[in-house]
Amino acid sequence: MRFYLTTPIYYVNSTPSIGNAYTTAIGDMFVRHQQQCGADTFFLTGVDEHATKVWRVAEEQGLEAQEYADRIAVPWRELASRVNAEVDFFLRTSDEGHKRFVREFLQRIYDHGDVYEDVYAGWYCVGCEEFKTEEEVTDEGLCPIHLTKPEWIEEKNYFFRLSAYQDRLLALYDERPNLVLPDFRFNEARSFIAGGLRDFSISRAGQPWGIPLPWDESQVAYVWADALVNYVSALTYARPGEDLRERYWPVVHHLLAKDIIRFHCVYWPAMLLSAGYEPPQQLFVHGYLLLDDRKISKSAGNAVDPLELVDVYGADPIRYWMVRAISFGHDGNVSVDGIRERYENELANDLGNLLSRTTAMVAQYRAGSLRRGEAEPPLDLAALGADAAERMDRFDVTGALDTVWDGVRALNQYVTAEAPWQLAKDDANAARLDGVLYNLVDGLTALAVALAPFLPATAPRILAALKQPDDLAWDRVRNGVADEVDGIEAAKPLFPRIELPAPAA
Repeated sequence: MRFYLTTPIYYVNSTPSIGNAYTTAIGDMFVRHQQQCGADTFFLTGVDEHATKVWRVAEEQGLEAQEYADRIAVPWRELASRVNAEVDFFLRTSDEGHKRFVREFLQRIYDHGDVYEDVYAGWYCVGCEEFKTEEEVTDEGLCPIHLTKPEWIEEKNYFFRLSAYQDRLLALYDERPNLVLPDFRFNEARSFIAGGLRDFSISRAGQPWGIPLPWDESQVAYVWADALVNYVSALTYARPGEDLRERYWPVVHHLLAKDIIRFHCVYWPAMLLSAGYEPPQQLFVHGYLLLDDRKISKSAGNAVDPLELVDVYGADPIRYWMVRAISFGHDGNVSVDGIRERYENELANDLGNLLSRTTAMVAQYRAGSLRRGEAEPPLDLAALGADAAERMDRFDVTGALDTVWDGVRALNQYVTAEAPWQLAKDDANAARLDGVLYNLVDGLTALAVALAPFLPATAPRILAALKQPDDLAWDRVRNGVADEVDGIEAAKPLFPRIELPAPAA
């Protein structure tokens, strides 16, 4: 069982946005779940530094592009840990290992006869780092994402013969109906291929910032011909002295947003085939976080700083909100104010209060001792775990968390229905009281394991409060997993009340 997952590598023309944190955090959830199931995992993220917009920002600040990239890479490197994500490697396209591999990769494509020189003339959106056709701009001639007018570029450069791979790509899609998820994104990508493929430029002649082509150093690799290759290049130098390609390629799952579907789901498999590599195992295309029906992004001017949110609420609540706010894979309007509502009503009340009540009742009614007793459990925890795992395997992270949260709410209903405070009044109910308290601790133990991919800092705290082992193996999501223990005390609040900072004057 091997599981290699990648995020896109992010542009460093500014600091991280909530959209970047969203992809990174959710990628971490999938990796953590696979680890719980015993998989050999590798999680890659990083930054794309060789973009025109990065070069221009550096010029505006009076810096050399590399100097600017070195400075701005710092908060990007910190992003994963700030949202409780554990990555195996952080790649920069200015890494020597990456630059060396890109030149080797492009040389293989060139040697295969899939590169030729020609003149390109067309509209280029610097924000998208993409050439736009007339059909892809608004009636006013603007980029539909950035609402800016693309620039006219005319230059001699090198093209990749994408058109030669149309039949092979169609065959690939027909052979592997799960290559791209969700299904409607698969259909979108396949329809684009079936509509006829145009060759695309893989070099830029008018920009000095980038990786020089191995056969013509007067030109640099076009940003996508550089960036996409990171998914393979990282495996060649992430661990000094090791080549991880045989271990993790092509068992790779790419996470990406819908605005880069063409590059990942069409251009990238064709380039891999040309260079002699297997296409990726799977690509999952997610939607946007929207504010007022507009994508949250730096260039759109409505960016939300994820680290400011983490400073207020903590990383786990932000991870939770990201998953619950919209159905993963689709666009969804989100409200930053909604974080507070979910923090108080769901995390603090549903989960935090359940733990506090359970531990307090074990401490009060049984002096902290947990025994099995006699009471039917309210949940089939193994079935819940199987449902959540099946959803995670098909990238339905929202559905998986919903399933687990149904279990949290069922335990709260069980407390109300069984009323342990009433059972404690009559010694004749002693065995049943033991059983009810055990079922609550047992349920919370299993649910803590199931919640670990989403709330990695919170889950161990729940297990510690219940005096249960910190083993997070997924097969512990079942009934009867809790040990009989002594010394349980009333737990401190998992999610204390937060006083929001006063708005700036």
